[in-house]
Amino acid sequence: MNRFAALLDRLVYEPRRNGKIALIADYFRHTPDPERGFALAALTGALSFRNAKPGLIRQLIAERTDPVLFALSYDYVGDLSETVALMWPAPAGAAAVAETSPAPDLPLSAVIDALSHAGRSQMPAVLASLLDRLDETGRWALLKLITGGLRIGVSARLAKTAVAALGTVMPDEIELVWPGLAPPYEALFAWAEGRGERPETLDPAPFRPVMLAHPLEEASLAALDPAGYRAEWKWDGIRVQAARARGPDGAFVTRLYSRTGEDISGTFPDLAEALGFEGVIDGELLILREGRVQSFNVLQQRLNRKVVSSKLIAEFPAHIRAYDLLAEGDEDVRTLPFDDRRARLEALVARAPAQPLDLSPLIAFATWEQLAQVRAEPAGHGAGPDAEAVEGVMIKRADSLYLPGRPTGPWWKWKRDPHTVDAVLMYAQRGHGKRSSYYSDYTFGVWTEAGELVPVGKAYFGFTDAELIEIDRFVRQNTVERFGPVREVVHTPSKGLVLEVAFEGLARSTRHRSGLAMRFPRIARLRWDKPPGEADRLEALEALLDSPAGASPSPDARAR
Repeated sequence: MNRFAALLDRLVYEPRRNGKIALIADYFRHTPDPERGFALAALTGALSFRNAKPGLIRQLIAERTDPVLFALSYDYVGDLSETVALMWPAPAGAAAVAETSPAPDLPLSAVIDALSHAGRSQMPAVLASLLDRLDETGRWALLKLITGGLRIGVSARLAKTAVAALGTVMPDEIELVWPGLAPPYEALFAWAEGRGERPETLDPAPFRPVMLAHPLEEASLAALDPAGYRAEWKWDGIRVQAARARGPDGAFVTRLYSRTGEDISGTFPDLAEALGFEGVIDGELLILREGRVQSFNVLQQRLNRKVVSSKLIAEFPAHIRAYDLLAEGDEDVRTLPFDDRRARLEALVARAPAQPLDLSPLIAFATWEQLAQVRAEPAGHGAGPDAEAVEGVMIKRADSLYLPGRPTGPWWKWKRDPHTVDAVLMYAQRGHGKRSSYYSDYTFGVWTEAGELVPVGKAYFGFTDAELIEIDRFVRQNTVERFGPVREVVHTPSKGLVLEVAFEGLARSTRHRSGLAMRFPRIARLRWDKPPGEADRLEALEALLDSPAGASPSPDARAR
């Protein structure tokens, strides 16, 4: 555990991507199985402990330290794991024992085994015992495992790239076999080091790593030849992969996966049971009522449901709008060009008209100017009544293979321009990790007709590091009230900070006092030049909510 903790500690302070890969690869080379396999599971987010939760950590530290001192320390540090690791009291006599007979390193595999098998009543004693046996860095690493966010700048892709660095296997090859693997990945390491065969899954309907697109700026289009690309609508649902194949007993196995590989078949049993094709389809999961695509807010009514009633299924009928074909029957077609896969997908969908499945249509265009017009006005260019569910367009190279990850060049996403609103900063809270010393999470609001400022959203990105320092200084100098870790800042018509907020859409919400909820809000610009009293009003957002997707609120609805 100490070696793994030391690795995490070094990764936190290593800013370079290649430097991180080198550190992880070196750890894998000099750490035996199964320890390195469990370390890989931790780095890729493959571990979870049902009975070890952040609330338990707070309970344990509250029993051992002054609660006021802990609250003040946590408020200042901004990170639960780091605060508890530093404040955890050493057991009586531990220092004297350590001088005479230092304790051996606690294996990471033993830690994971203890956390995985401890029941709810046993977990407090198990976790406390582990914390007692570790030093500060070890405690920090252990608590990071439990809270589920390492925050060390290492993605799952980067960790797999480090495995590939052990031999001649390419990272994309590891992505292809990854869904069928489980910790401690001994077969994967044997293959990567040239000591074993490529791991193969026995699952008849496994998840295939999805292909993702890069955001496209309009200025970048000049370098692309429109004749070599295809375009289709980008629908506002969730990416889904539908896999259906025969199992060993001859019966069909159908599974629905999210873009991250999570099996969501149990949330949409009606959809899984209604599909009748044989193969693997990449598409968008939508709610379709009377032939019309519903908003993402409607789809959310069915997401993450543990119990799916017949009434819920009837009110929110699930549907797949197909983008791509990954396999047809037993044939893997990911190595075929997009045009070929598309032709086979069209034929497959045409053979199954009674299924809750249709084809995402291609958009005809000859120039990027034409496509730009289509993107701006989807209702008048084929999207029809479904235009409100269009986020933008996808641009795919005609000869592109279906590759895992986000390769640069084959696929681009060209989203519609976001909406913007001028809002007033109301509350701020410290961030986590590298931002734990800065107030970087902001709640903002707009004015009502009665002159009251009501919150409409919260954002924690979109600004530069230099702007973060400016906002943090403003928060500290203009705090009028404190609520635990949250600071209320001055927000009167004459004094405060106006933020230009960009967002993708709006939805009705009973959870927010304003009655509205923003989708994907981020800070677009700091409006130091604008008095808070001239920020936007709630009726401007109401007008936008009632307008077609992509339309801006009328000028009369905005208060400037």
